[in-house]
Amino acid sequence: MNINVGDNKMELNGRDDLKRPLLEPSDSVCVTIPEPVDKLEKKRTVMFKIGNIKCASCVTSIESVLGEINGVESVSVSPIHGYAAIEYVPKLVNPKIIKETIEDAGFPVKEFSEQQIAVCRLRIKGMACTSCSESLERALKFLDGVKKAVVGLALEEAKVHFDPNVTDSDRIIEAIEDAGFGADLISSGNEANKVHLKLEGVSSVEDMNTIKSYLESAIGVNHVEMDLEEKMATVNYDPDFTGPRSIIEAVQEVAHGSYKASLYIPPRQRETEQHHEINNYRNQFLLSCLFSVPLFIFSMVLPMLPPFGDWLVYKIYNMFTVGLLLRWVLCTPVQFIVGRRFYKGSYHALRLKSANMDVLVAMGTNAAYFYSVYVAIKSLSSDTFKGQDFFETSAMLISFILLGKYLEVLAKGKTSDALAKLTDLAPDSACLLILDDDGNVVSEVAISTQLIQRNDVIKIIPGEKVPVDGIVTDGQSYVNESMITGEAQPIAKKPGDKVIGGTMNENGCLLVKATHVGSETALSQIVQLVEAAQLARAPIQKIADRISRFFVPAIVLTAFITWLGWLIPGVIGIYPKHWIPKGMDKFELALQFGISVLVVACPCALGLATPTAVMVATGKGASLGVLIKGGNALEKAHKVKAIVFDKTGTLTLGKPEVVNVMLFSSVSMEDFCDVAIAAEANSQHPIAKAFLEHARKLRQKIESNRQSNNQHVTEAKDFEVHPGTGVSGKVGDKMVLVGNKRLMQTYNVTVGPEIEGYISEHEQQARTCVLVSIDGKIAGAFAVTDPVKPEANNVILYLRSMGISSIMVTGDNWATATAIAKEVGIEKVIAETDPIGKADRIKDLQMRGLTVAMVGDGINDSPALVAADVGMAIGAGTDVAIEAADIVLIKSNLEDVVTAIDLSRKTISRIWLNYVWALGYNILGVPVAAGILYPFTGVRLPPWLAGACMAASSLSVVCSSLLLQSYRKSWVFQDTKIGHSHCFKST
Repeated sequence: MNINVGDNKMELNGRDDLKRPLLEPSDSVCVTIPEPVDKLEKKRTVMFKIGNIKCASCVTSIESVLGEINGVESVSVSPIHGYAAIEYVPKLVNPKIIKETIEDAGFPVKEFSEQQIAVCRLRIKGMACTSCSESLERALKFLDGVKKAVVGLALEEAKVHFDPNVTDSDRIIEAIEDAGFGADLISSGNEANKVHLKLEGVSSVEDMNTIKSYLESAIGVNHVEMDLEEKMATVNYDPDFTGPRSIIEAVQEVAHGSYKASLYIPPRQRETEQHHEINNYRNQFLLSCLFSVPLFIFSMVLPMLPPFGDWLVYKIYNMFTVGLLLRWVLCTPVQFIVGRRFYKGSYHALRLKSANMDVLVAMGTNAAYFYSVYVAIKSLSSDTFKGQDFFETSAMLISFILLGKYLEVLAKGKTSDALAKLTDLAPDSACLLILDDDGNVVSEVAISTQLIQRNDVIKIIPGEKVPVDGIVTDGQSYVNESMITGEAQPIAKKPGDKVIGGTMNENGCLLVKATHVGSETALSQIVQLVEAAQLARAPIQKIADRISRFFVPAIVLTAFITWLGWLIPGVIGIYPKHWIPKGMDKFELALQFGISVLVVACPCALGLATPTAVMVATGKGASLGVLIKGGNALEKAHKVKAIVFDKTGTLTLGKPEVVNVMLFSSVSMEDFCDVAIAAEANSQHPIAKAFLEHARKLRQKIESNRQSNNQHVTEAKDFEVHPGTGVSGKVGDKMVLVGNKRLMQTYNVTVGPEIEGYISEHEQQARTCVLVSIDGKIAGAFAVTDPVKPEANNVILYLRSMGISSIMVTGDNWATATAIAKEVGIEKVIAETDPIGKADRIKDLQMRGLTVAMVGDGINDSPALVAADVGMAIGAGTDVAIEAADIVLIKSNLEDVVTAIDLSRKTISRIWLNYVWALGYNILGVPVAAGILYPFTGVRLPPWLAGACMAASSLSVVCSSLLLQSYRKSWVFQDTKIGHSHCFKST
């Protein structure tokens, strides 16, 4: 698109964006609409490393054979390095065919560089147990192009990593449906920064192509999808260059305002699907009851009432009675219409060489139904045959199973309540300020939160929620961040402070400049992290996976043995005839026991034991300010026996203050400050920042006393960071070192007795001493103190009561580290170590058989966070540390270390309790269903009651997991009046 805007200049992401549309009106803009993009084939490039290329003729041979392939656009082969770059059209050919063609020409492909890996998330329908999720995972992994597939049973979602050059989301959905499950696409590729628009004035394909071409040519728009039937447009954009508001304005500029666009907010798919599933099970249950209840009455109630009983036993033909006909008619719709889902599930499971709950239900109901059909046909053909039908068994069994599934999906919906509450925190609308060029407010406009763009200025009055993450530009107030961080006390906010979207403004008016919008906000990141955690499997889930592989075949075998075990002794006459109930024979009694065994066994409860507990726990943790990245981290945390703490920013507040400066040479304080400022200016260490702030204030004081304003500082050259020791660089013609004693020793700088005394004096007071060397001589030093966090001592005491030892690892000197450790109650200290050394110390602890957690906040803690079994990052720390960690403590409070471990222990205990429920139920239920108590007590489990018990087992496991929602964090406090620490732990 060619745009001429005269002499007007447009500032990206500045105030101009707020005042006028991204595209200027038609009287000042000339637009050339290109050909619709969908007419052009999109191309991709793939790289190969090819062997046996000896000369130019080899290159020619490769290029010629590839040139004959339909879809290959260009080929570039390097004869020296053997690399080939092939540009191709994905719709016509894929890299696998290209690779095979090269190999067929006699040139081996040594490296097949597939750089692109796409990810899609799918909603899965129809999964009943672990066997379903396992068989679906296997089916997906067999699909060509799929690199990794994870299926979450409780979340009813699948996350698939695939090669977009080989397959796509449509083929993945086809594979899922071919496996017998339903699938809906939740997201594919980069869903961040996507806006959905409802279009007006669009009536033809040409209109859609015009808008699409116009948008695709706009600055910052990455991808556009159009839907003529729904009159919708979906636009992916780069928030650095544009936003939803600008895109809407751009649509309205096309064809002199002929088209209109408005924001469309799609319904939440998860909630919609949950409601649909709940309604589906409810409707199926009610439909089955429509037939099952009359069938139960005709079978169990009316035969005991004389007038009706006589009518029901009236013979229509031979031994075929009215009651038998009614039972057959009422049972058939339940068996084949309502129960069709079990047939479909069984077919697809067996086709994938698997077996699930549907197989058990289908076998049990079929045995009851078709035996009853045999009884009915035999009654029609014989005037002496007497047999008991089980039509009511089949229908009641299906009805009870559907009732159980209905109650189960109701309970499962509550496992994601915490996630839904997080999603609902963001407000629906916000007050946007329109500013002029001088920054003065021109007007206020109420807009949807989803239309906020980066750098917008938002007005937030008392009682309103903060819509997006941003920085306060004007006003002062207190903001309640408890819904995000769990911090009970409102936090004071002033200009320059950051605010988090979803938090509540308490009492003052704030003007906030938006810095993170859409999927980039802290709230969105938390939701995404929790969703990913709920999909990830905990290792303990492998127990259920292993059992499920042989569970159903074992139950089928047990049911067959049960049937034979009652039939053969009955035929031989081993057990007395009075054991056989009235109206039954030996075969029918054995069949009932066999059917009961089939339907009482429940693999569903086993499959739900772990994922439901993990879902509830991760959601609960997020609401308490503890983000747990998946079941693996949750499980490992309960095994932790040692916790390694970083010092600065973790045990301490991370806000060092310079408390003393001392010169040890003839260098003036002014020159000392200038040199140290120049050397430390590029350092990101908290101590460096503290000294810079102190030195600049000191420098200003010196200048003000001299009444001069010469504060020019030379920039350091050859700047170098020495991890764990300090920095070095050249300031002018002077070589400057700023760091600890180890740095000075490395550069052979002499540390005299006077300096040693200064260091020793301050280190005993838990202060860190930093030395400044100029040209190989100590010029001066400064002492820095970093206050210990008030909760640190109580947390260490509480961890000790939990049987967990605490260790401090720091790059600081031994004296300071020992003093800090003594203050917080840590007995073991490892000091003067670099980032790699921290990771090595953790590995040493692991070699002793300990499960180790690491708590840190800085970039230098990242290797240790990765090396530890469980890495915990302080929320106020660096992005690198948070990325490397398994658990993120949002509010930077050490008490949340206790919360994370305690929640993990509660969750694993709950999972084991769930397994006890599930396994114990099957271990007790199967023998009872097989009739082990019948000879002694006369108690047997009819098939319909066995089906009700099976449904109850799944429901009990889900409800057991839901009890984790009542978890309350452990806490510690200091009794200032008595002077003792008290630890309290809630249940």
